[in-house]
Amino acid sequence: MRKFMVVLDDSRECLNAMRFAAMRAAHTGGGVTVLSVIPPEEFNHWIGVGEIMREEARERIEVHFEVYAKWMRDKQNVDPELVIREGEAVKEIMAQVSDDPEIGVLVLGAGTDNKGPGPLVTALSRQAGSLPIPITIVPGDLSKERLQAIT
Repeated sequence: MRKFMVVLDDSRECLNAMRFAAMRAAHTGGGVTVLSVIPPEEFNHWIGVGEIMREEARERIEVHFEVYAKWMRDKQNVDPELVIREGEAVKEIMAQVSDDPEIGVLVLGAGTDNKGPGPLVTALSRQAGSLPIPITIVPGDLSKERLQAIT
């Protein structure tokens, strides 16, 4: 089964990327992998404190994921999987693509402010020619109706 991989973070554009991935998966019989990457700098503390912070980060991610997962299950009949990795986002995205041969498309949301599309879109676009899968960049301000029409 071909999977659409989408990155879960705290950005506003993440919502449209999630919607797009779920709708495409529903229309094509695919799956959705939701990847969340915990940056390493969050744990540069004493060992005990770092472990507590790591566990809290994982709990926050799981709660955030469940909101999207419930919508995907209820509205799109897609049961997403959550993958949590630790490290630098671009490296971990590439590692996940390499580790899971069923991932066929990376879906990213583009920011809507004047700072540009966002750090992930910028970094991965530069590598697009050498990536093993295509990237779909979803505009952050696309309406639900337009997303439905596109997918």
